[in-house]
Amino acid sequence: MNDRTPPRGTLGSARGTALYLGAILGPGVLALPGLAARAAGPAALVAWVTLLVLSVPVAATFAELAARRPDAGGVATFTRAAFGDRAAAVCGWWFFSVIPVGASSAALVGAAYIADAAGLGSAATTAIAAALLAIAFAANHIGLRLSGGAQLVLMGLLIALLAVACVAALPHFDPANLRPFAPHGIPGILSAAAVLFYAFSGWEAASHLSGEFADPARQLRRVTALALLIVATVYLALATATAGALGGSAAESPVPLTDLLAYGFGPAAAPLTAVCAALLSLGAMNTFIAGASRLGAALARDGAMPAPLAKGCEPGRTPHRSLAVLAVLTGTAFIAATWFGLGLDTQMRATSAVLAAVTVLACAAAVRLLHGHARVRAVVATACTAAIATALSWYLLLPLGIAVLAYLYLRAKRLPPRRTPARREAVPVSLQVSGSRRRGPRPTAHRSGQAGR
Repeated sequence: MNDRTPPRGTLGSARGTALYLGAILGPGVLALPGLAARAAGPAALVAWVTLLVLSVPVAATFAELAARRPDAGGVATFTRAAFGDRAAAVCGWWFFSVIPVGASSAALVGAAYIADAAGLGSAATTAIAAALLAIAFAANHIGLRLSGGAQLVLMGLLIALLAVACVAALPHFDPANLRPFAPHGIPGILSAAAVLFYAFSGWEAASHLSGEFADPARQLRRVTALALLIVATVYLALATATAGALGGSAAESPVPLTDLLAYGFGPAAAPLTAVCAALLSLGAMNTFIAGASRLGAALARDGAMPAPLAKGCEPGRTPHRSLAVLAVLTGTAFIAATWFGLGLDTQMRATSAVLAAVTVLACAAAVRLLHGHARVRAVVATACTAAIATALSWYLLLPLGIAVLAYLYLRAKRLPPRRTPARREAVPVSLQVSGSRRRGPRPTAHRSGQAGR
């Protein structure tokens, strides 16, 4: 670390907490309860609790690293300090590359709920998803101060809606819905944990915003603790309500949150869920896009991406070039997902695989950089995340492929330029020969000097 004091950002604790919540309380709460119930039945509760417990050392580790090294590079900055430039580039490429897929799936989840509430078809769902993506990128283009303030309002409304849904479902809780508890056994629980990792992968995203805080060393630990408390409360309440009130229907319903809200609002549940879906999707996309665009600029600043993308990487500024590249990649991922009809389960597991690789590498970096109790927490976070990541099986080929691309880019960039001989005008052989004859032999002293060399 250098002695130069870095420029400080302007992000306060309230808006910072809202941005952190936007990264964690993403659109996963709309689709993941159903996907987890389909994988493990009521035993999905075990996967929820396990991941919440794992989130404590992971969140604490990222807070400690970000407080000590606040920078737009986030996980890439931590990895560079521990393992060097190549590892940092790979980590940065992982996160930057997966955000287009994650943002696309987030938009599609929110759009599906909105379209269901309005009774619209698949074409309208695609159009709504595209509109949500456009809004999220526009908010970040305007600047983090505006999008952070909007996030504060969005998260307040969102938490209120989720609280109402859980309270309304409480009188309908039936213990019989929890039997059989684990119809698919331990493999089902591991499968549920693998897909649920999508819902707990926001801590590394928020770390890229650490340089935007006015006082990172003081604010980040407080913001992380508050966000973790809110996330744990919301997720446990939602998972319990889904399993106990909806039972087996949670695995079959495409809109489980609508079903929960129906207990309290009846026919009005559908439009309320549509509002909730929009809040969740925009909140998550806003934070992930903000973090990834700043990461892209920081990677370019450090030589891991094309240099023109580095403009705007300073705290308080918007990296418009990196944001534009991210928008193009996200649009491409969105078109590919809709064209090939990729399901949400596939997209979320793919996103989880890459983000799990990011988390493992960043936590491993913390093992080298931190000391005392902080290092112990980092060891636990690394081991637990790596164990859960194994349940993603062949999806782990995605981070491997991205790592190869990052390595090839660095190698191509560092190749020395080929030296081409200076162009000479073509001279007839006869003139060359005659010219050499006219010049005559070199002086003896010069030849002896050459020989001496």
